[in-house]
Amino acid sequence: MSIEPRHPYQDASLGVDQRVEDLLSRMRPEDKAALMFQPMSSVAGLDEPGQFGMPSMGSLLAKGITHFNILYGPTARGIAEWHNTVQRTALQHPLGIPVSISSDPRHAFTNNPATALVAGPFSQWPEPLGFAAIGSPEVVRHWADTVRREYLAVGIRVALHPQIDLATEPRWSRISATFGEDAALTTRLAVAYVRGLQGERVGPESVSVMAKHFPGGGPQKDGEDPHFAYGREQVYPGDNFAYHLEPFKAVIEAGVSQMMPYYGMPVGTEFEEVGFGFNKQIITGLLREQLGYDGIVCADWGILGHTCWGVEHLSYDERMLKALDAGLDQFGGEFKTHVLVDLVKSGRLAEERLDTSVRRLLREKFRLDLFDNPFVDAERADLVVGTAQARADGLAAQAAAHVLLKNDAGPAHLPLAAPLRLYAEGLSAAAAGARATLVDTPAKADVAVLRLDAPFEDRGGPGTIEAFFRAGSLAFPDEEIERIRTICETVPTVLDIFLDRPAVLTGIAEHAAAITGNFGASDDAFVRILFGEAQPEGRLPFDLPSSMDAVTASRSDVPFDTENPLFRFGFGLRYENWTPATATVPSASPTGRGTAPAGR
Repeated sequence: MSIEPRHPYQDASLGVDQRVEDLLSRMRPEDKAALMFQPMSSVAGLDEPGQFGMPSMGSLLAKGITHFNILYGPTARGIAEWHNTVQRTALQHPLGIPVSISSDPRHAFTNNPATALVAGPFSQWPEPLGFAAIGSPEVVRHWADTVRREYLAVGIRVALHPQIDLATEPRWSRISATFGEDAALTTRLAVAYVRGLQGERVGPESVSVMAKHFPGGGPQKDGEDPHFAYGREQVYPGDNFAYHLEPFKAVIEAGVSQMMPYYGMPVGTEFEEVGFGFNKQIITGLLREQLGYDGIVCADWGILGHTCWGVEHLSYDERMLKALDAGLDQFGGEFKTHVLVDLVKSGRLAEERLDTSVRRLLREKFRLDLFDNPFVDAERADLVVGTAQARADGLAAQAAAHVLLKNDAGPAHLPLAAPLRLYAEGLSAAAAGARATLVDTPAKADVAVLRLDAPFEDRGGPGTIEAFFRAGSLAFPDEEIERIRTICETVPTVLDIFLDRPAVLTGIAEHAAAITGNFGASDDAFVRILFGEAQPEGRLPFDLPSSMDAVTASRSDVPFDTENPLFRFGFGLRYENWTPATATVPSASPTGRGTAPAGR
């Protein structure tokens, strides 16, 4: 449905810049300020209380806010219908500015309300690390194009991804959402991802990309994450700051539309020791002036009220001023528009400063065609999202991303020969189907299969955000090593490990007959690899360290810096003389591995 033009900015025949300037001239400070906030929203009734302390959606729309980051949605049609309701409500405002809906990643296995969402009705693929293991820009572009089409069907027009940080600190809890440790590989895949979502330029069929986390969120001190005060420092003991910029330079050249700085604060560098969202040397000096970037810069979520590292001593309004002076255009996860309006009306902030950011934000809405076509076809959403072909492509990618690390001769040599008696942990009988008979003890089995997660330390209490982040030691506890070793000594054993972080496999690798690593794979995808219906095509997107001593001695900003790694970046075996086996039983089991959270 098009809006009947009453003003030049509503006339689709005019150029974007002319429409932007006309609308800007009609906006009050309150209207401009509202455009510079992007709070979170539930896909629910407009009057229901928001999550994480946010007001209701209806009250946020009444403020004139028109950018929202959505969380869970039960069905594609449900999201699309909610989106249309939101647009109709926004268009009742005198200016009729349409809403832009954004989303964290929602096409894999991660399920963390602070960072990424499990696929649900959308097609399910491996985590980005899995695409790094596959290593193909063409596969990444196809994946991103699928994401684009499914997002468009429900009204999501801004992707709060990709995360193109470099995984140089092995302990960091956010590695699964990256393309790994290597800057050159990450650069190739990041450009393909941007092209898949945006096309050659942002237009009516695009999803706008917000790349993150500038200037690179990988080199975290001790691997801790700056969602939390104990992880606020980014350090560069190898003087390797420039290495982390390489993917960002490439996506800027590719036309990436938006950029998100990280929470972290640089320590021991030439830059001010404040969070990157408050850092004028980083946003204006480096991103804007040196790299020539003129797109939207949106703060990571909650930097004014929560993750205000280096400026904790400042008041809320002082933090806002500092962030705007640094060069931010929009505040993610915030909703206090009145504070910004008061800064303008009190004379502490020039209204022209708002105009600079509002121009960028309006231009994006016009380029996405939201003013002229704000609604989606809700009845069609379920036909576009999660199609049989998209799900098949996702399942194939999950399988292909497996990395074969070890494959000794013997009964557990991969692929396994069906039928056999199988002792399995983390693998359902439904997925195994007629390929194997599951038995209840290793002693009764021909082969054991253990699906394991990379180690992590429990953090935070139940229900806290901290509990979703897998951090800390990468080594298996001694008692777990002994348990696995006992099984391996009882029966030839296959280990499949979810490598959301680079696990230390010393102590178990030498006892297993075969080892695969996955980066988010359902039981169905793994069984295809296990029985030769698909071949592991992945290569490690990072080194696997040999010990935690090697990890702690490595430099957090330097890739491939752990001494004597057990397996090196790029390693991956293949099946010998492989031809695809015929699937014995098509499985409908939804059970999957790779449910660890990633991060925004």
